[in-house]
Amino acid sequence: MVKRPAVRVVSWNVHAWRGTDGREEPERIGRVLRCLCPDIAGLQEVANRYDGAGETHQLARIARQSGMTPVNGPTIVRLHGDYGNALLTRLPVQQVRHNREPRAALDVDLEAFGRPLRVIVTHFGLRPAERRFQVRRLIQAIEARSFEALVLMGDLNEWLIFGRPVRWLRRHFGQAGVQRTFPSRFPLFALDRIFVQPPQALEELRCVSTPETREASDHLPLVARVQPF
Repeated sequence: MVKRPAVRVVSWNVHAWRGTDGREEPERIGRVLRCLCPDIAGLQEVANRYDGAGETHQLARIARQSGMTPVNGPTIVRLHGDYGNALLTRLPVQQVRHNREPRAALDVDLEAFGRPLRVIVTHFGLRPAERRFQVRRLIQAIEARSFEALVLMGDLNEWLIFGRPVRWLRRHFGQAGVQRTFPSRFPLFALDRIFVQPPQALEELRCVSTPETREASDHLPLVARVQPF
């Protein structure tokens, strides 16, 4: 049997494009993504301002810069733009769902080298009770639809290693690697996570700490290699 190529996944809280130097530079995020060359990038805290024609130009510009297709998943919509999650991908997009838990989770079906792959991008809240509610709703949404393989990624905002939301996700997905991603200049906390079903499909998990990633956002990007097929 010929082994299919692995899927390269990135999860990154881009902090509304604002770096640790205080500058707002979406193009800097785009440069990093182009270097990382992911098949799928799940982004959180995406600030997306509209241009005069009503188009969300920042996300579209980053997508063009990194050579990927954008899928927008706003949690807040304002007069001049929106804010929330986004997915960038080189893979064909089959279906997009926006789940409320109560923050929006972006739930997308992709075609990965001829096989279906479900991808969920989420960002949990700051309050413990909110995170517990979100993870329960998220697991319900996952179980409501069948799938062959699934990648769940995002900023879980869980500061405790054994916090209940992480324990519940591990119970559902199995053990997954842990990488410290926050704060980017001196990472102490594993706020960003990537979970995979089936769990043995997760072949590699690492964060990328370079001078540019430490400056581009207050979180480091988390990179995984997934071989679910």
